[in-house]
Amino acid sequence: MKLGIVGLPNVGKSTLFNALTNAGAESANYPFCTIEPNVGVVPVPDARLDVLARMYNPEKYTPAVVEFLDIAGLVKGASKGEGLGNKFLANIREVDAILHVVRCFEDENIIHVEGSIDPMRDLETINLELIFSDMEMLERRIDRCKKAMRQDKSLSAELEVFEKIMAWLEQGKCARSLPLTDEEKACLYDTPLLTMKPVLYVANVSEDYANKEPLDLPGYVALAAYAKEEGSEIMSICCGIEAEIAELDAEEKAMFLEDLGIKQSGLDRLIQRSYSLLGYISFLTAGPQEVRAWTITKGTKAPAAAGKIHSDFERGFIRAEIVSFDDLVRCGSITAAKDAGLYRSEGKDYVMKDGDVVLFRFNV
Repeated sequence: MKLGIVGLPNVGKSTLFNALTNAGAESANYPFCTIEPNVGVVPVPDARLDVLARMYNPEKYTPAVVEFLDIAGLVKGASKGEGLGNKFLANIREVDAILHVVRCFEDENIIHVEGSIDPMRDLETINLELIFSDMEMLERRIDRCKKAMRQDKSLSAELEVFEKIMAWLEQGKCARSLPLTDEEKACLYDTPLLTMKPVLYVANVSEDYANKEPLDLPGYVALAAYAKEEGSEIMSICCGIEAEIAELDAEEKAMFLEDLGIKQSGLDRLIQRSYSLLGYISFLTAGPQEVRAWTITKGTKAPAAAGKIHSDFERGFIRAEIVSFDDLVRCGSITAAKDAGLYRSEGKDYVMKDGDVVLFRFNV
C-alpha cells in the first residue's frame, strides 16, 4: 500500500521524502525537480517491538512498513496538462492515500511558484486540480451510464450516485467530504476518484514553530479548520529539521530530542499517522526466532490475520492464542500471563486488536 507525497513545487516534498527514507532524492530550488516519482519503503516506529526484543532476544526484528512516493509538483492548470500535470495525476491514481505538503514557512531564498506564501491558496490550487480531474472522469462515466441505461434500467441507482458526487464537486468540495452510504461507495469501485483518497495535510513550518503544539501560526490555523470541516487529518512538521535529525545515529538522535524536550521526532509521528491513515493496525508475534509487527486493516478477523503470515494458517485455522501487549509487559512473560488468566483462546469470529500478541494454531 502506498502514500503519495504531493504539493506545489518547492514546498518541501522531496526534503520530507529524503528525511523519511534517507534515499537522497534530488531536492533543488526550481520547479519540477522531481519528474519520475521517487519511491521509498519506511519502517513504522513501534516501541512495542523494542520491548519484545528485550524480552526474547530474537534472531530477527521486523517492523511494519509503509511505502512513500515523492510525486512531481503540481501547478495551476495541471488537470489540463500544464506543467507535469498529466504525469502528476497519473502517479496520484496509483496511491492509496495522500500526504499533502503545504508551505507555511517564509524563506526569501526559496522561490514560490505563486510569488508569495499563502497556505490556503496553495491547498485550494492542488485540490481544485484534483476536483477538475475527477469531474472529467465522472462526466465520462455519466455519459456511458446514460447510454447503457437504454438497455439496463437497473443502472439508474449508479447514475444517481455519479450525479450526486458531480454536484458536490461543482461546489469546489472534495468527494471524500461527501457523506455516502456503503452501497453508494460500492458504485465507485471502478471509478478511482482522486478526491476520494484519504489525506493527511502536512504543514511545513519554520524552525521557530517546530514541535510546537498547539500551533497558533495563522496559516496553520486556517488549514486546520479546513481539514476539520473536510473530515481529514493535519499535522505540522519542519521538514528541514527532520532531514537533519534523520542523518543522526540513534544515540545522537535521542540526545537531540531530549534537548528539544520531546519524546518522538516529527517524522516518527508522521509515519505513524500515515500508517493509521490507511486504516492499518498491527498485531505482533514474538519468540526467539523473530519479533515482528504484521499489518492488517481494522476489523480483520483472526483467520484472515493468520493468512498474513501464511495461507496455510488461514486455511487450517483452529484458534488464536492471544495476550494483549500491555498485559504481557505487566506480567513479564507468557507464563505469568497464563497464570493470571490473561492469555486467552479466540476463535474464527474474533476481531483482531492493535497490539495483540498472538500464536496461531492450525492444522492442514
